[in-house]
Amino acid sequence: MLRALYDYAKRMDLVLPAGYAEKTIKAFLCLTGDGRFVGVRIDGVTPFRCPDIGSLANGTDKSNLLVEKVSVVFPAEPSPKSRFFREGLKDLGTQEPLAEICCKALDDPQCCADMAAALEQHKIKSSDRISFMVDNIYLVECPAVEAWWETYRHQFQKPGQAKDASLCLITGQTTIPMATVPPNAGLAVVGGHPRGDALICFDKPAFCSYGLKKSANAPVSEEAFAQVKVALDTLLKDAPPLAGIKFVHWYDKPLPKQLPDPLPPIFGSLLSDEEDEEESGPEEEYDRAVMVQARRDADSLVRSVESGQAVADLPNRYYILLLSGANGRVLVRQFTQGSYEELKANLDRWYADLRLVNASGTGDLKPVKLAARLIRLLKRQNSDKKVFDRLQKELPGLTTPVFYAIIHGTGLPDSVAVRALQRIRSQMRTEDPDRNGQLVPDPISCQWLKVWLIRTHKEANLMSEYNPNHPNPVYHIGAMVAVYAELQRRAYPNVNVTVVQRFFASAQQTPALVLGRLAKMSTHHLAKLENKAAADAYASRLADISACIGDQIPTVLALPEQSLFALGYYQMSAALNSERRARLTKKATNEKDHEEE
Repeated sequence: MLRALYDYAKRMDLVLPAGYAEKTIKAFLCLTGDGRFVGVRIDGVTPFRCPDIGSLANGTDKSNLLVEKVSVVFPAEPSPKSRFFREGLKDLGTQEPLAEICCKALDDPQCCADMAAALEQHKIKSSDRISFMVDNIYLVECPAVEAWWETYRHQFQKPGQAKDASLCLITGQTTIPMATVPPNAGLAVVGGHPRGDALICFDKPAFCSYGLKKSANAPVSEEAFAQVKVALDTLLKDAPPLAGIKFVHWYDKPLPKQLPDPLPPIFGSLLSDEEDEEESGPEEEYDRAVMVQARRDADSLVRSVESGQAVADLPNRYYILLLSGANGRVLVRQFTQGSYEELKANLDRWYADLRLVNASGTGDLKPVKLAARLIRLLKRQNSDKKVFDRLQKELPGLTTPVFYAIIHGTGLPDSVAVRALQRIRSQMRTEDPDRNGQLVPDPISCQWLKVWLIRTHKEANLMSEYNPNHPNPVYHIGAMVAVYAELQRRAYPNVNVTVVQRFFASAQQTPALVLGRLAKMSTHHLAKLENKAAADAYASRLADISACIGDQIPTVLALPEQSLFALGYYQMSAALNSERRARLTKKATNEKDHEEE
């Protein structure tokens, strides 16, 4: 994983020198060449390459230099951090005249008060980053900064000993490993710390092994990890969050230049449909352009799972990384790599396993986003305004194996079926019938059950529609209960409590105790029907289903049988709805023809 990120940074030309980080700066204090303060320039969007001392800034006595929070540059009372900031700026002033101008402005009480007042007037918060501009030149971009910082920062690094040298996990070269690594930003929305999270951390004895101490457990050189950090920070910016996890993904190499279709010169955001207005020459930017396009294609791969839409074939290799934050550490929930051919085949299988007729029986269900599917695994609530917060809190442990099953074509955890069945039972017990007097299980929950049965229990006889030849009698028991419900609806359209609301849950778990009672009630419902042809049709269908069930009705159903019962009920309901719509259409056509005559 580290090597893949390292290679990605090099290919995409994202490499930052060791001791640097990309940061956005909310405001710049603008000074003239003679040290006069002339105003504030607001930014907060453009990333700048800034000196960074990493985790040392988390203490009480050191801060980052040249770019820091308002509370550090203009403290209410002098502090070790503010003194550290000014001392560093003064040291840079010995080599860079523009830094010396900034130092003098901070030492001037009136100028300092004017700058603080201007920041407050522009509503710049104490936690916002600020820096300086002199004669329209950004201080962080002065030529002398890089040479100064390369020398100045070494005073904060502990000298390594030759005996501590080891092979870098990333490059394989001998190095003095970093004692601590700088944190990665971008995981705050999925449990991470606002200041960032460490990808490599061995501050607890439980994380160490073989008698090694701290960084010796995973030795990496400062230069190599700087590339890993910038690659991961860049990828995290656009990574979509879902259920407490960020989905990071990228492409391994540019497409061949001999491809017949030319690449577009404009590439938009890697994770949105908006197009970037900035154009670049196709010849000069080819390699970078194809990598950006590859990221868009890799994104469409993951987005296809989220949106439910299939994707076209793509060559080469993909990497997918599922991340979240935990107590200041990066939690790697899953790292997957492989050829697209295998991945595409598994995605095609996922879409095939999901195929299920809609509740009206007019065709297959339309694709839905993965978030909508995961919501069906939460406990059902009548009013749930914070459903996405619940996703993040309740499903991170389940989202990872679900995503693994999708991209690897493996079985789903049993908890998927348990949660889907709980939601269906709650719905059938508490939800009111629709305007047609029907109560049909949630289709997306039934899709979860179908995929779980096909993959985990090798159920080969499930189709998108009702299968009258299914060998398991439990499947047909569910279908029979659906016919009983439809029969009651035809006989008593305004009944207060339906047989579904009263008996669905018990029939799904202990059918032998319920089915006889439902059969007895159905005789009264058949007698109530005034349409003799309709009564005969229902009686004939019940007889056909009874033949499929056989003589033995199970007493207690396990989880797989309960799932089959729910699917049998749902698919038979869809079949009955389709027939009802056909009858209504035929009736309307006949009436129209009669009027024309």
